[in-house]
Amino acid sequence: MIQLSIYIYIYIYRERERERERERERERERERERERERQRERDRETERQRGEREREIEREREREMRERERERVRP
Repeated sequence: MIQLSIYIYIYIYRERERERERERERERERERERERERQRERDRETERQRGEREREIEREREREMRERERERVRP
């Protein structure tokens, strides 16, 4: 009877350990997903900034072209 109790205890202990390991793995996966989301957010911000710089460069080019055109038209 004692031997059976020992086996039961060992079985329960191992099951608890497996469950804790599954929970740790779920937490690691949640952390990986959070990190992927943070990376996507950084990528979106980088793209937004790139777009702003490109628009600013384009506005500067247009301004320079208008200035050159005005200088050409002046007598």
